[in-house]
Amino acid sequence: MSPSPAAADSAFLKAARGEPVPHTPVWFMRQAGRSLPEYLKVREGVGMLESCMDPDLVVEITMQPVRRYGVDAAIFFSDIVLPLKAVGVDLDIVPGVGPVVASPVRTLQDVAAIPDLTPDHVGFITEAVRGLVGELGATPLIGFAGAPFTVASYLVEGGPSKEHAKTKAMMFGAPEVWDALMRKIAGIASAYLQVQVEAGASAVQLFDSWAGALTPADYAEHVMPHSARVLADAGALGVPRIHFGVGTTNLLGLMGDAGADVVGIDWRTPLERGIELVGDHAVQGNLDPTLVFAPTEVMTARAAQVIEAGRAAKGHIFNLGHGVIPSTDPDQLARLTEFVQGYPLS
Repeated sequence: MSPSPAAADSAFLKAARGEPVPHTPVWFMRQAGRSLPEYLKVREGVGMLESCMDPDLVVEITMQPVRRYGVDAAIFFSDIVLPLKAVGVDLDIVPGVGPVVASPVRTLQDVAAIPDLTPDHVGFITEAVRGLVGELGATPLIGFAGAPFTVASYLVEGGPSKEHAKTKAMMFGAPEVWDALMRKIAGIASAYLQVQVEAGASAVQLFDSWAGALTPADYAEHVMPHSARVLADAGALGVPRIHFGVGTTNLLGLMGDAGADVVGIDWRTPLERGIELVGDHAVQGNLDPTLVFAPTEVMTARAAQVIEAGRAAKGHIFNLGHGVIPSTDPDQLARLTEFVQGYPLS
């Protein structure tokens, strides 16, 4: 399913394609979530993965920031480990910890035991996306998946990790297991994004939380080919692709080369520098998420700097340099959205 004509003409998709825009489009990573009182209300007593598998809840949570802020795109409410849960991997999202895997992956047999994802595994995703597209109208929906390296790290470590020591040990010391695992996850991510796009998502974002832990050489050899496969498969579906990682200043050029239309740039890299590094790609970002805690005039002055820097890019989608912090004041995000959308581009 292709986006509606109105969504296809949106500022967000125009910027992603590098076309002139009526205003700088804006959305926020984690805009649907813990900073919103209406989110906390509907999630009360409902586990994270449980909420991601309830189509009505997914529609409601995804729509909440669109209603509140009037952002230029919705991001599908999900979690990067959801496809693993859907195919039967024994994992849970533990509050205050994150995804925890009961039996971490160590061997080729462990990899082979993970089923490939089919649309039948995620019928609730198809239902949720169709419902969202019906409600969103002219507002595009961004599909979402975790990148192979980050998802692999959860599977190998058994949960979140700062050092990724077990992950790197497999990557360097058991390359055949690593390659098999990355191929498996890339296939799952591709299938997951395809389900979302075929149900009506207008763009996709591949989110690599932990790729910044790698050197450029290791990323290029052990990770990039697998992310490139996911992005190529998504590109074949005819939608713009956003590729975002955290702490990836040293990888930005490679992340663009992996096949993204839009490269997300976190707040650690000045946007003008990020634009130089990614070359002929649109960019997304990159206001420091903590600036929404500053006085409004300070926040908007810094936002203006980001918008001005973004003029040099092929296209620019305004966003924070990472996700919305849970204690963020929603009213401040509303002011930021209004400022960005009203900022003169001529």
